[in-house]
Amino acid sequence: MSYICYNLTMNRLELLNKLSHTPEERLLLGRTWDQIQAAGQRSVPQVTHFLSPDEQNAVGSLLHALGDSPHKFWGGYEEAQRKVCVLLPDWMEWEDFDEAPIAVLRATWYAGDSLTHRDILGSLMGQGIKRETVGDLLVAPSSCDLLVLSEVAPWLLQNFTSAGRTKLSVSQVGLEQLHIPVQEVKRIHDTVATLRLDAVAAAGFSVSRAKMADYIRAGRVSVNWKETERTDLAVKAGDVISCRGLGRCRLAETGGLSKKGRVNIEVERYL
Repeated sequence: MSYICYNLTMNRLELLNKLSHTPEERLLLGRTWDQIQAAGQRSVPQVTHFLSPDEQNAVGSLLHALGDSPHKFWGGYEEAQRKVCVLLPDWMEWEDFDEAPIAVLRATWYAGDSLTHRDILGSLMGQGIKRETVGDLLVAPSSCDLLVLSEVAPWLLQNFTSAGRTKLSVSQVGLEQLHIPVQEVKRIHDTVATLRLDAVAAAGFSVSRAKMADYIRAGRVSVNWKETERTDLAVKAGDVISCRGLGRCRLAETGGLSKKGRVNIEVERYL
């Protein structure tokens, strides 16, 4: 296995220290390393818990450093934000993996009630469910499809009966029945002096560049789910910008220069 060869030049401690930015990230990568080794040595697939986009980037860096052993990030549907990483033995392809690490539970409630993503997640956490066992929550007007690790599905089917004062009816459905809400976006056409983060984010969130710079320096802004305090960070088409309190937007396209020498951009802001 490639990770054994890699250890000849850099030991586990050095690599984890190099790749980790926080103690929590180091713990995640250490646990993932053990699973990578288990998949190779036992020839049995291993599955991580649900990973945030930032955690997926960290795990991807570890996999690359160890030789890119077979793996797939999967959240139940292609556009999922939170995904597990399925670590495969060398002999196995993703198409050969027939286990079901993710289950879909559909919670429904009286149409006159109103529940949000925060209501559902808060109720789950209040019942002791760990965030890492829950993937995306797809909320519709009177239902929510919960993507969860298969191991916690039986407990939730029996015990997840309410969110606050709202009664829930929970059943398991197949992945093919998943209700994926249509993401509404607002397209913004603007020009910026430069493709700096503060300029592009200001255009995307319709705030002044000075105010956006304050948000960035305060640690409220992430690019591709990585927090940054650099106002001058260069962004490119396809980058996703998040700002706590304002939401998310994506730099969809960059065009030529305007007559005044500014860069034409198109930003998609998620509503």
